[in-house]
Parts: sequence; C-alpha cells; structure tokens
Amino acid sequence: MSDIAVILPDGTELSVEEGATVRDAAFEIGPGLGKDTVAGVVDGDLVDKETPLHDGANLVIVTDQSDEYLDVLRHSAAHVFAQALQRLSPEAKLTIGPWTDDGFYYDVTNVDLEKEDLEAIEDEMRNIIEEDLDIERTLVDREEALEKYADNPYKRDILETEAAGDDELSFYEQGEFEDLCKGPHVESTGEIGAVKLLNISAAYWRGDEENDTLTRVYGTAFESESDLEDFLEMRAEAEERDHRKLGQELDLFSIPSVTGPGLPLYHPNGKKVLDALETYGRDLNEDYGYDYVETPHLFRTELWKQSGHYDNYQDDMFLLDVNDEEYGLKPMNCPGHATIFKQGSWSYRDLPVRYAENGKVYRKEQRGELSGLSRVWAFTIDDGHLFVRPDQIEQEVEDIMDIILEVLETFDLDYEVALATRPEKSVGSDEIWEQAESQLRSVLDASKMDYVVESGDGAFYGPKIDFAFEDALGRKWDGPTVQLDFNMPERFELSYTGEDNEEHRPVMIHRALYGSFERFFMVLIEHYNGKFPFWLAPEQVRILPISDDQIGYAKKLKYELGDFRATIEDRSWTLGRKIREAQTDRVPYMVIVGGNEEEAGTISVRDRKEREAQDVTVEEFRDHLEAEAAEKRPEPDFLADEE
Repeated sequence: MSDIAVILPDGTELSVEEGATVRDAAFEIGPGLGKDTVAGVVDGDLVDKETPLHDGANLVIVTDQSDEYLDVLRHSAAHVFAQALQRLSPEAKLTIGPWTDDGFYYDVTNVDLEKEDLEAIEDEMRNIIEEDLDIERTLVDREEALEKYADNPYKRDILETEAAGDDELSFYEQGEFEDLCKGPHVESTGEIGAVKLLNISAAYWRGDEENDTLTRVYGTAFESESDLEDFLEMRAEAEERDHRKLGQELDLFSIPSVTGPGLPLYHPNGKKVLDALETYGRDLNEDYGYDYVETPHLFRTELWKQSGHYDNYQDDMFLLDVNDEEYGLKPMNCPGHATIFKQGSWSYRDLPVRYAENGKVYRKEQRGELSGLSRVWAFTIDDGHLFVRPDQIEQEVEDIMDIILEVLETFDLDYEVALATRPEKSVGSDEIWEQAESQLRSVLDASKMDYVVESGDGAFYGPKIDFAFEDALGRKWDGPTVQLDFNMPERFELSYTGEDNEEHRPVMIHRALYGSFERFFMVLIEHYNGKFPFWLAPEQVRILPISDDQIGYAKKLKYELGDFRATIEDRSWTLGRKIREAQTDRVPYMVIVGGNEEEAGTISVRDRKEREAQDVTVEEFRDHLEAEAAEKRPEPDFLADEE
C-alpha cells in the first residue's frame, strides 16, 4: 500500500499509509497523542477520529485540550437530549441535532413540547450522563439504515440526499439509543460535565418555509458546572442588552407584522442614531476621496444576469413583472456602480475611481432566519467600490484598512482579522490570484496586526480581508471587509486606457466600513447597552425645570445649546421622577434648573453616572459638549473631575 502525505498545523508533512484515519495519523506523531485523540479537523471540517485521510489533507488533531473539544462535547449532548426525549416520549421523531457556537439544538416532531417540559427532559439527560454510557460508532449498510427509519421520513430524506452515494452509513450508539450521524462524539456520556436546555422555537425542515414545521429545542453543554454558570450569567446579561428589548424601551425601531417580516421601521430616536452614523461615515469617505453616487432600488434582471447575481442569488431576490419585463429589487449595489464606471472614458491617470453609497438592498431570507435587526429583508450597506490599476491595489487596501481601524477604535470594538484565500470555485488566472493574495498579505504584514489565514474562504472573484468584531459581552460579529474582484470588470467589460495607449481591465475593490447599518446598529445597541456615546445619542441633553416657573428659562437654555439634541421635560412631575426617567432613557446629560440657577444665569449638570456639578455656566457646558462631540469620546466626561 502506498503512502500519502498530510499537512500538519506547523506546515510540516506527515507520511501515513493510504487509507489511514485521523487517529492513525495521531499515533504516527506519538502514542500519547494517539491515545488522547478525540476528533480531527480535516481541511477545516471537524470530523470523527476514524475518518480516512486523503493525500494533501490539512490536519489538526483534536484532544480534550483543544478549542474544538467543546463542539464535540456539545454534539454528544444533542444526542443525550434526543435519548432523554425518546425515553420520556417514545413517539417523538428525530430529524437533525448539530452543535452551534453556544451549544446545540435538535429539531423534533410528532411530540407536543412546551418550555415547561424542558425541566423533566433535562433531569433525564443528567441521568444519562450519570450512567456514563459508552458512545460507539458503527457502520450500517444502506438497506438496514432505511429499515431503521421506515417510519421517519426526515432521516430517510437525509439518507436519500446527503448520504445518497454511501453504501455504509455511520451511526452512533449509547445504551438503547442510536442515531444516524457522521460525528464526532466524545467517548462516553459521562464526559459531559453540565447541561442546560434553554428554549423552544419553531423551525422548518431544511430551513424551507414550504416544508413541515418542526419543534427546535436549544440547549448548551460544558465540561463543568462553573463554566455553565458563567455562560448563564453572560446570557442573562445579553438578554438585558437584547437590541429588540432596548429598541422598544428606547423607541428606536419596530418591525410590526402589518408591514411585513424583516422590514424595520426606524422611529425618530433610531433615525437620529443612523443619521449620526451616516454623517461619520460620509466624513471619512470624503476625507479619503470617495464620490457619492446613488442607484435605484430595482433594475431589469438583464443587469443581474450580466453581473452573475441572477444565477447565484435568484432564489434570494425579490423579482417582479413590469409590463412583461422582469425586474428585481437589488440584492447588492456593485452592479450599479460598475455600470456608472462603464459610462465614462478613463485613463490610467484617472484611477483610482472611488464610489460610495449608503444603498438599500433586499434579500429574501427565510422567515425562520429573520431576527430583529441582525437578519432582515431590507438593509442598507455602507458600500464602497473602487476601480484601480493592479499596481494601486496595495496602497488602496492600506487606506481602506486605515479607515476601518479608525471606525473600530471610535466605537471601542475589539476585532479579529482573517485573510481569506482562493476557494475551489473561482475565476481568474493563477497569476492574478497569487499577486492579489501576496498584496493583501503584504498590507497585513506591514500593519503588524495579528491575522489568521482562512484557506479557501475567499470570494469566487478574489481574495479578501475580513474583520470580525467583538462586543462588550465577548460575542463575535461579521464586520468590515475588503474584497478584490476580477470577475465583475470582466463581465461588464470595464476598461481604462493605459500608459501604452492600450485598453486594460481595472480591478474592482469592494469594501464596507460597518457592513450594514442594521446589523451595526444592533451591535452598538447591545455593545453600549443603550448608553450611546454623547455624539451618537438620540437625545443628548434633557433639561429638567424644577417647577413650571422655570419653563421659560429652560426654553432659553435649549436655544443656547444650539444644534445639540436637547429636550425639555415639562411634565408636572417631581424632580426625582424626572431624573429617574432620564436615567431610564439613558440620556447622557441632565441640566437641572430652579429658581437659584435662573437668578444666577447658571445650570446644575448631572450625568447618567449620577455625577453632579452646580453653578456651571452655559458657555462652559456648551464648549465642552462641542469638544466631546468632535472627539467622539466613549463616555460623558464633563463631570469626571467631580468624582
């Protein structure tokens, strides 16, 4: 039998026999590692340790000390849930039960479940864990597998689709329970230290709303009770910061059913925040030489066919017939920008050409996947598209990175960076890809920032740099991106005249600073817990007259505060109630005025951290607000010296 070579994380090659498994490779490295192997990561996919390896495979060995171990443990916890459910409700039919970033879920049917039922299932799960049942992998031939699921159309669907070409199917057994599954799993149920069932929701089979509605049970699992307690505390904090809850409390946005799913309405408070974000982004773009353009909300589908989006996004597009012609609401802004560029005649001296647009786009996500502002049908991308010569790529990417870093620092967001390289399905020559990846890598290396290489995760039209930012609770979100595109200039036959008087293709760079306003707004609401920095707050100052006698003075103060977003609390409440209401509304500053302040022509200032100062002049306060807004400080600090 001939040998094959697998590539280890440090780049070295390991020679193993053809047909060797992940565990076999681990034993080749060392007997201790072989014994400790739980699973493997092969070409980026988490797999069972008995998975055969192919020549050239990228291999990571997973042990109980690996980051991936928690995913394996949670996958096993999903099986423990399914076993517990069927012990209590044998009629329940199982579908799929994968691990997730926070735990696991299992979709089931043929059983009525309410949230109140979870406690009993959870107790039975703990019994199964205490039984410390061995989890064993077995191979079953196709006919036997079909017989096992004679009355389960969902498992049979899996056998006839994902596993259609497999003569032998992988099952996992623990005690009396077995489940069709590729794995991986831990050795026994006793390795699961702590479990918790979290919630129930509805889900569609295969995520398609035309299919059957199933019951989805969410849960989580950890190696220890203390880890679970930490998670539950963070989850409780996340629920308090939930942007849907705060959006209602602070009157920022709504998504009423009467308007349609995934179509948010921004109330005056929310629109003020969005306007501040837009102004900040516009100032950055104009400083870096972007010209703003505007494209319509829909185009003839001929445009989407030319760009390639019709083939790739047709199922996610809103299509409509107008006078026997097909039109589509735009899922992206880039074809419109490419068309604008095509209308011009360009010399190499004119490049780079930089366009920006806060463009509304529409994507028909499955209804079950819609969630607040994080996933919607209509959203606005702070788009930028650059048309550059190949020799300009590096400098333009450096400039884009500078803008992105300024944005992330302004909003106090930690981040991780990844270089995503050529995927298996791609367009363009090897030389172009090698040059583009080299240029992106050069920019990242020069920046001195840490980054990881995500092999094969680039767009089909070019490599990219992706930023994932981390909020105050440590959760990661997709954020800014820089993407090189060799595909669209070719499809649209874009060109410029080179120094040699010949026609050349430009390279197109796609970039977004926020990603989308909707998701970025969601992240900021939760990151700041609704306590927006002063420059971003929908209401920056609330003036609190102690009695109706000071209403006139309050109006004078509001006028003197100029363009700052100031309001007057003129309801007939006690001062204490007015202060509490302003605190609840997370207003950065309260200006308190009574008879003494009016007589002296001064104000008393209180911030949402409950710091106070008396005998402040309006001019002094206004000057500080101007500086605070200009510097975009993360917290009000006028009263910092009063602590």
